[in-house]
Order: sequence, then structure tokens, then C-alpha cells
Amino acid sequence: MQTHVGVARKLPLFKAARHPFTSRGALVLLAAALLTFPSRAQPKPEDLGQRSIEDLMNYEVTSVSKKEQKMSQVAAAVFVITAEDIRRSGATNIPDLLRMVPGLDVGQINSNTWAVSARGFNHELADKLLVLIDGRSVYTLTFAGVTWDTQDVPLEDIARIEVIRGPGGTLWGANAVNGVINVITKKSADTQGALIATGGGTQERASATAQYGGKIAGDFSYRVFSKYLDRNHSPDLTGGDNSFDNWHLLHGGFRVDGSLSAADSLTFQGDIYSGSEGAEIIHTSIDPPENTNVRTHADLSGGNILGRWSHLSANGSETTLQFYYDRNARYGPESNEIRNTIDFDLQHRLSLGARHDVMWGVGYRLSADHTEGTIDLAYIPSARTVQIFSSFVQDEITLRPGRLFLTVGTKVEHDDFNGYDVDPSVRLAWTPSTRHTLWAAASRASRTPSRLDTAAYIGIAAFPGDDGVPREVILYGNPHQQAEHVIANEVGYRAQLSRRLSVDIASFFNTYDNIRTREFGTPFFQPVPGPARWVIPITWGNKMHGTTQGTEVSADWRVDNRWTLSPGYSLLQMHLHPDAGGQDSSSGPGTEGSNPRHQASLRSHVDLGRSLSWDTGVYFVDSLPAQAIPAYVRVDTRLSWQFGERLEFSLVGQNLLQDHHPESNDIFTIVNPSQVKRGAYAKVTWRF
Repeated sequence: MQTHVGVARKLPLFKAARHPFTSRGALVLLAAALLTFPSRAQPKPEDLGQRSIEDLMNYEVTSVSKKEQKMSQVAAAVFVITAEDIRRSGATNIPDLLRMVPGLDVGQINSNTWAVSARGFNHELADKLLVLIDGRSVYTLTFAGVTWDTQDVPLEDIARIEVIRGPGGTLWGANAVNGVINVITKKSADTQGALIATGGGTQERASATAQYGGKIAGDFSYRVFSKYLDRNHSPDLTGGDNSFDNWHLLHGGFRVDGSLSAADSLTFQGDIYSGSEGAEIIHTSIDPPENTNVRTHADLSGGNILGRWSHLSANGSETTLQFYYDRNARYGPESNEIRNTIDFDLQHRLSLGARHDVMWGVGYRLSADHTEGTIDLAYIPSARTVQIFSSFVQDEITLRPGRLFLTVGTKVEHDDFNGYDVDPSVRLAWTPSTRHTLWAAASRASRTPSRLDTAAYIGIAAFPGDDGVPREVILYGNPHQQAEHVIANEVGYRAQLSRRLSVDIASFFNTYDNIRTREFGTPFFQPVPGPARWVIPITWGNKMHGTTQGTEVSADWRVDNRWTLSPGYSLLQMHLHPDAGGQDSSSGPGTEGSNPRHQASLRSHVDLGRSLSWDTGVYFVDSLPAQAIPAYVRVDTRLSWQFGERLEFSLVGQNLLQDHHPESNDIFTIVNPSQVKRGAYAKVTWRF
């Protein structure tokens, strides 16, 4: 979202880096591998992270086709973060977990705010990435993006995170343009007994999770949990000690799973949270005309209820009905909003003959908001209710059993912002052997306008005029804003090269049109309400097009029975151009220069023996010239001791190379960015 566009801030505070993938980045990655080389000791029994690469290739995912598929047969760029990956990472939130995914750009804006996107177009509220938690969309129709500060799922309860790079609109609908992130939590039957996890340190000052799982009558089980976090403030961009961005959140929830019969299963779950966070914003005033840094805070609260019923028929067909209600309230830092959302989704899967596996479904969503604006940000009208109707059908055709699969499908969606959109796709997977998969896909996806696009009134900046009359720059929503579209072409190769080595490669070429722009209008004099001023209007438009292309590579190499290395690399090239008649000449270069061209990672896991393990993650991110952010290398490490099966103690260091460094300085953010601080914390996890 835009507030106070760089007229008042955004001086080049940091000198741009030289060539991105310089010797420093490469040497640190190499040094990390050498430093984690294990000493010889008796091997311990294999755990999840040390199972064979063949098992990893057969890992099943559900987000690509809304059914279980082996990774070796998936015709999409998919990365799975397992529960064991989460435990070993030392991360305390979902955005930091996502750093390990090649092709995802994760930039921490301040202590409580992140920018996360796939394959470009990253900013605070990245509008081309759809995020789901157990099938519930957390993409907001207000700003078009995800507010990560309220997605505080207990990491111990996450079964896996499936990340699709590339469009997912055929099944998941609008806004799944460049990717889908699906956070899948564990069934309550898998979290029986009590769990207490608590820790604290320099940045993660305090965190605690208390949870209990048990049985109900019959086949039903449950869990209940409560979670609290207290995160410290971080240094501002000038190096000052406090940017007033500390973060507190209290979160509770439950989940119930069970079988009503041999053919019927039921899930019922819910969450509730409350918290607050600080921020610095730039406040625009007219009398006198100036733009000043203001320390403020936001109060956060909300909750949701989700129910899912699945029925397996005697003929093998499967029907799933899902319902959820979500309410969230955000008071500050610039405006207030309450949003209520109701969503129904029905899908049916059936086999037609021996070669066709058909899935179809319909959905309905109603989302209503009520806002209270300020001089900095307001919506006109202040309240609106939006309805979304959707339907999809997809057929997986077996062209050659066990070897060649063709998947075709389309989704038709209607929303009150944009009208109808159609998002078709075709995918082909060829598995010449159980060790190799080649795949290709072509698809279309849409990003629908939001309240920000169509109804916002944003005070950008104010300054005195030479004639003594103030000037005010205002960004207006465009009620005729159109959807953005992408045509994506992808190819990939996934292989188990040996029992110890697997590799996954994906390349893409995307063509975009109707990309959102900022178009200048004719200045006009506004005498009332006072003081009288000249208004310089900017209006959203759809007058940019362009292409992106790139390659993403990940691998797992089991060096020996006790040491595993997981390298990753991604290359992104963006070429954006204004349409004929478009006045916005800055959005293209600004977007291109706000996404790293090169990213690389290296994760290492070492079993040291005697229940000790050491995990290290090294992440290289290229420079962001449009934001004057130099290239940086982030190093996280975790040392853990396992005392039997029930008790674990760990020490974690984060951002160890530098005392602090910036990761985002985008001029289009709600809050002023700060810097990521070096941190360390200790954690104890007890299951009983």
C-alpha cells in the first residue's frame, strides 16, 4: 500500500552494492559448508531429515491439484517445508521459514512487517501471491496482500508448508498469480498429550506456547493451545537504536478431527488473537504544509471458525464441503478497519473410466468491511460488501499409465470489483522412469482490484507553493480499475540422481498486461474544506505491461549418514514498460529495481552424536538498486540437544554476520522501514 510516496523520505541512505553475486556471497556460502563438516562419530538412527532421497521424491503434496500427488509426478514448481525443516530452522515466524524456498523473495521491513512474493513484484502487501492456512484464504481484499503479523500459527503444529511458484488460479482463483503458499497444520490425532515451548533472547524477547491434545467420544480427537510473543524493536535506517516497532501478540485456538462413519470425516477448528505493534509513519498535514515522522501503534484483533466435511462414496468419488467465517480488526497505524468474511466451498472428485480423474467445484465468498479514515488514508465509501462467485473443473488424463499425464482445467470467477475472469491451464508431466520427471505448463491467472485500488484516498505529501498556497499530492482510487493478467509458461525437471542426491529445476517466462500504474491528473484548486490548496491528483491505472523470466534450482545432497546439504539458487529478470499513452515512467524501473536478480541459499544439517545436532542456513540476496539496499548475506544457526523423546533444548543465532542490515526500503509502504538486528535466543520444548 502507498502512503507518503517518497516526496518526504527515501534519501539514498545506503550505498548500492557492486555486482550482486560477488566473491563475498560465494565465499560465505562455501565457508558455511566447510564449517559444518562433521567430525566422525557413531551414526544415530535415521530421522525424517535423513531418510532416503527416494522417499523425499515420493513425498505427497495436495496444493497443485487439490488431491494427493507424489512430488515426482507434479507438473508444477513445488517446494515443501516439512515439520522437520521447521524444527531445525530456528525460525520463529512463517516469513523467516519461507527464506529457504528458491524463487521466493522475503524482505523484513521492520520488526513486525515483511514483504513476501514469488517471481517478482515484491512490496509490503505483495498482491500476486495467495496465502492459505488450512484452506482459509488470508489474502485481504482491502490492501490486496497478506498481513503477516497476524498469521502467527504455532510452528510446532504445522505439518508442512507447500509453496507453489507460478500461477494457481485454475484451482485457487484470483490473486494466485505468481504463487500459492498453503500452510497445512497437523491433525489433532497427531498432537496428543501436552506440549510446552518457551524461550527468549535479544530480539525474540519472550515466547511461549502451551498446548494439550486428547480424545473425545468415539474416533474424535482435539487439541487446544495458547501462544504469546513479545518481539523487541529494531534500529531505524539511520542506525538509531529504536524505530518503535516492537510487537506483542496473544493467540489461542483449537482443532477437532474425527470420523462420523467409515466414509465421512469432519474437521472443526478456530483461532482468536489480540495484540499491538508499534510503527513510525510519515504524517501529512496541510496547515502548515509538511510531512513529519510520527510514532504510532496499531491494535490487532480477530478470529476465525472453519469446518470441513469429506465424504468418500462407494464408487470412489469424493465430496468435500468447507465453510469458514473470519473476522479481523486493525486500528492503526493510519486508519481503522473491521472486516468480516464468510466463505463456502464445495468440490467433487470422480473417475470417468480408467483414464480421467475429474475434479470440479463451486464457491461463494461474502466479505464486508467498515473503515474509519484519516487525512493520511481513507476509503470512499467507508464501507462496502463484496461478493465473489466461482466455479472450476479440472481433468487429469492418463495418456500412458504411470508415465504420461495431461491435466487441463479452468476457473470462472465473478467479483464485484472486476466482473468475470477466466483462468485456464494445461499441464503435462512425463516420468520416463521413477527417478526422473519432466513437466511443462501454460496457464493464465488474474489479480483483481482491491479497495485500495478502487476507493482509497491517500495523502501522499504536502508542501508550500511559491505563491503561499499549499500544494497537496493525493492518490485517488479508480472505480474503473481493471484486473491484472499473466500468461505463464513453465518447464521443469525433477530427478533422483542417486540415493543421496536429488535436484529440482524450474524455468518460467511470464507475460503481464494491465499492470497497475499511477497516472497524474490535472491540478485543481480546492478552496474548501480549508485551508485552500492546490491539489495534484494521482489516480490508479492499468497502463503497464512486461515480461519476467527466470530459473529456480534446489537440491538435497546427503553427504553421509549424518550430514545433509540443501543448496538453492534463483535468477529473476524483469522487463516492464508503460503502455502507449501511459504517464507512469517510474513504476517499471522502480519495480524492476525492487526485486533481487540473484538469490542463493545453503542449508546444512549435521548430527553430532549423543542427541546433538547443528543446523546452519546461509542466505544471499542481491542488491535492490531502486531502494538503495546493498546485497547482503544472512546467516542463521541452531544447536540443539535432545533429552530422550520428550525434552529438547536449543540455542539459535540469527543474522550473525552483521549487527544490523536493511532488507527493504520501498517508498510504497505503510510503515517506515527499519533494519534487521542480530539476535540470539534459547528455547525449551517439553512434550509429556
